[in-house]
Amino acid sequence: MTMSTVEFLIIAAVLLVAFAVAALVFTLRAVRWGATSDECSMPMPGDAYLTGKSHASVVMTRAITIEAPTESVWPWLAQLGRGAGWYSYDLLDNAAKMSAAHVVSWIPPPLEGDASPIGYLRRIVPGSELTWWAEGVRFLGSLARFVVDIRLTPEGDNSRLVIRISGDATGGFPGVLLGLFKFIDSVMARRQLIIIKQRVERHGARVSNPDHPETGARDQYQHWEVVYSSGERAGTPGKELADMWHRAAVEAGLARDAAGTNKDEGDD
Repeated sequence: MTMSTVEFLIIAAVLLVAFAVAALVFTLRAVRWGATSDECSMPMPGDAYLTGKSHASVVMTRAITIEAPTESVWPWLAQLGRGAGWYSYDLLDNAAKMSAAHVVSWIPPPLEGDASPIGYLRRIVPGSELTWWAEGVRFLGSLARFVVDIRLTPEGDNSRLVIRISGDATGGFPGVLLGLFKFIDSVMARRQLIIIKQRVERHGARVSNPDHPETGARDQYQHWEVVYSSGERAGTPGKELADMWHRAAVEAGLARDAAGTNKDEGDD
């Protein structure tokens, strides 16, 4: 007995609805994975950057406890997306390059104006906070803004890591854009927190990895390009949006252009 076209369409529709419901349930849980109610409601520095009216917005707060002191955790956060990879699904978000499993020797300390595919560093409190900012992301006809707040605090002898990703969008289909973003980010973010926890607890702040030693290549651990505030680079040249965010950081007076000056200096 062969399946009729009507039967096929009914089954396909049922499967599509089931997938949509499962994705919605997963996302609703994942947007606050590991975070307490207090952590979800506490102010973050990046909250102030999303000013003005928008048609749609999203706030995702996740957290994890790491059984290590903050001084062992901070170096991993400081190099996240800045040449060491993203500690998530490397096959998906790092072109199959293995994210660093040690504190990479040649990655400079984070500075305001450092640019990566997720924006540029707009605020830093060394040892405890990083805030990444991206304004003007266009997708599905919408214009979006995103901010990533990373906060590290001591919890007895351990550390508490909270990462909040907030965004809004106008024009086009902002609800669709942010809905897709929530689902995709929820899959990647949980993995990222778990990998950070595992690597810190296993390796501490070690400065070498005998199983994957440094070659000196600036794209060894991260595929997507990063442009430091000094103008130096890592990752594969031209990959993703680091150049755009570097220009934005220069315009904000937080990074140096190719001539070695920032916007404020050039205006003198």
